Amino acid sequence: MGEFTHFNEEGRAKMVDVSSKPETVRTAEAHSSITVSSEIYERITNNEMKKGDVLAVAQVAAVMACKKTWEIIPMCHPIPLNGVDVSFSWEKENDEYTLLISAKVKTKGNTGVEMEALTAASVCALTVYDMCKAVDKGMVIGKTYLIEKTGGKNGDFRRENRVK
Repeated sequence: MGEFTHFNEEGRAKMVDVSSKPETVRTAEAHSSITVSSEIYERITNNEMKKGDVLAVAQVAAVMACKKTWEIIPMCHPIPLNGVDVSFSWEKENDEYTLLISAKVKTKGNTGVEMEALTAASVCALTVYDMCKAVDKGMVIGKTYLIEKTGGKNGDFRRENRVK
């Protein structure tokens, strides 16, 4: 772990100057989840929610949020994104279903896209909650975490196991 560089000489927060860092291809993948009732699972998978196609809307919301990360996380840089991909899978345990969310982000630039991937995964889960809350407010958004990042001077990172 390197030293913190987000403080100025007065000890106050600052946006780091990344202008001297080389442009490299950088990627990040973040995961999140939301656990829902069997009724919500059935409605989502059969496209029967009154607000529309839940996964399609959540996917678009994730991409939109990813592109605006710099506007909501104070010290993030505006980054030209080359690609954002959000994918889903389901797990069943007892009478509950968990929607697993994966957000992958790619850029060619001088700073990483970890925050963009984490924002995309988070907003995706929040959007599913919003679209389904009229049916059941008992949904639980799970842990959100970085699974992988590549590029940059600090090198690559890969989480070896999924967080539950």
